[in-house]
Amino acid sequence: MSDEIGGWVELREPELDAAEPAGPQPVVAVVGRPNVGKSTLVNRIIGRRQAVVEDIPGVTRDRIPYDAQWNGRAFTVVDTGGWEPDAKDRARAIAAQAEIAVTTADVVLFVVDAVVGSTDVDEAAVKMLRRSAKPVILVANKADNAAIEMEATALWSLGLGEPYPVSALHGRGSGDLLDAIMEALPEAPKVVEYRPRGPRRVALVGRPNVGKSSLLNRFSGEERAVVDSVAGTTVDPVDSLVEIGGETWQLVDTAGLRKRVGKASGTEYYASLRTASAIEAAEVAVVLLDASEVISEQDQRILSMVVEAGRALVIAFNKWDLVDGERRYYLDKEIDRELRRIPWAIRLNLSAKTGRAVDKLAPALHRALASWEKRIPTAQLNQWLTALVQATPHPVRGGRAPRILFATQAGAAPPRFVLFTTGPLDAGYQRFVERKLREEFGFEGSPIEISVRPRKKVGPGGRGKAHG
Repeated sequence: MSDEIGGWVELREPELDAAEPAGPQPVVAVVGRPNVGKSTLVNRIIGRRQAVVEDIPGVTRDRIPYDAQWNGRAFTVVDTGGWEPDAKDRARAIAAQAEIAVTTADVVLFVVDAVVGSTDVDEAAVKMLRRSAKPVILVANKADNAAIEMEATALWSLGLGEPYPVSALHGRGSGDLLDAIMEALPEAPKVVEYRPRGPRRVALVGRPNVGKSSLLNRFSGEERAVVDSVAGTTVDPVDSLVEIGGETWQLVDTAGLRKRVGKASGTEYYASLRTASAIEAAEVAVVLLDASEVISEQDQRILSMVVEAGRALVIAFNKWDLVDGERRYYLDKEIDRELRRIPWAIRLNLSAKTGRAVDKLAPALHRALASWEKRIPTAQLNQWLTALVQATPHPVRGGRAPRILFATQAGAAPPRFVLFTTGPLDAGYQRFVERKLREEFGFEGSPIEISVRPRKKVGPGGRGKAHG
C-alpha cells in the first residue's frame, strides 16, 4: 500500500515548503518492541497521518524520517520497526535498522505499552540503549486514562528515569512529551518563513463526475485529462502545470471517491489511497460539488478528509449552468444545514463547461493560502485574548472557572494555537474562542487548530503532572 502512495509522490518535482529549517536538524529516533504504537506516536508528533499504522506487528520495517516542528523549532523524527533481541531473518534486519537509528539519533524515544507493562524484550532493549550512550526518554504509550497513567509509574523499574504516559492515539500527554524532547535535543534550528519556490500545489477532489477533469482541461486549454459522462474515468492523479489568473499552479486531478477507503476494493481502493496522498501533498484543496445535485454524505466525507489533513479549502459548486431559481433556493438551505461546521470555507459558483466565474478561482486560492500561512504576533494575540476573556469569562463549573493564562501560535500551514490554562476548558468555550479568533483575524479558507494545555498541579513531592 505504501509503495502505491510513495510511488506517486516521488514523481512530484522537489519543492521547498513555506517553512524550512535554517540548518541541520536534530534527530529523534522512536524505538521499541513490535506493536507498541511507535508509528501512531510518530503521526502524533508530526501532526499528520503519514506513517502507516495497522493493528498487526511488523508493518514498519525501515528507518523512515519525517520532518516535525514544535513551538517554532524544527527536528527530524525517525520511525523504526519493532526491535527484538533474538530476531532472525527479516525480523533481524528490521531490528538492525532500529539499532542504526539509535546510533544516528540525538535523542531516543523508547516506547513501551503502558497497559502490558515491562516485558523481557523491553528489558533487553534497555541494555541495547544503554550501550548506545544516547539520551533516552521513556514513553508509556496507550495511557488512555488516569488509571493507566498511575500503572505506568511501575516503569520506573526499567532504570530510564521518569516514564512519560501518553496516548498517541488520542493525544493525551503529547504536549508534555514534546516539551521534554525539546529540552533533551541539542539546539534546534529556527524555522525560517518565506515564499515557496515553484508553483503552489492544488488538489482537485470530489466524488465521481462532478467535473474535476473538465475544470483541469478548462485551465490547461487542452484535453489534459480524459473526460467522460461515465463516473470514475480518472483513476491515477493527473498532475499538471496550468495557468490560472496569469500565474502557474500545479493542479492534481484526482479520482472521484465513491466509498470510504476501508470499504473500497481493487482499483478503487488504490485510487482512494492516491487521492488521500494527493491531499496530503497539496497546500490547498478545491473540493468540487455538483450544484445541480443534493449535497451528499460522500461530499461531506471528502470535505472532512481535507479538513483533517489541515489543508486550505475552497469549495467550488460546479455545473452552475444547470441551476435554476428553485434549485438555488434549496441549495442555500442545504449549505446552511450541511456545511455549518465549516463556515470558514471559501465558496465559489462556477461552470467548468461554459467557463462561468472560473477566473475567480485564483483570487480564492490566494485568500485561502494567505490565511493558511498567517501568523499572529504573540503580544497581539494575548492582548486580544485578555479582552475577550474579561468580556466573556469561562462558565463556572464545580464552584470555579478555569482561566486562560497565555496563548501562543505554535505554527502555521495550518495555523496552530496553544492555550495555557488553569484547568480544562469546556468544548463549547473552546469553540467560542475559535469563532471569535476567526472574527478578529480572519483565517478565511483555512482550518485552525486549538489545543489546551492545563497548568501542572504540583504534588507533595514537588513533581507536577499535566491534566487533560
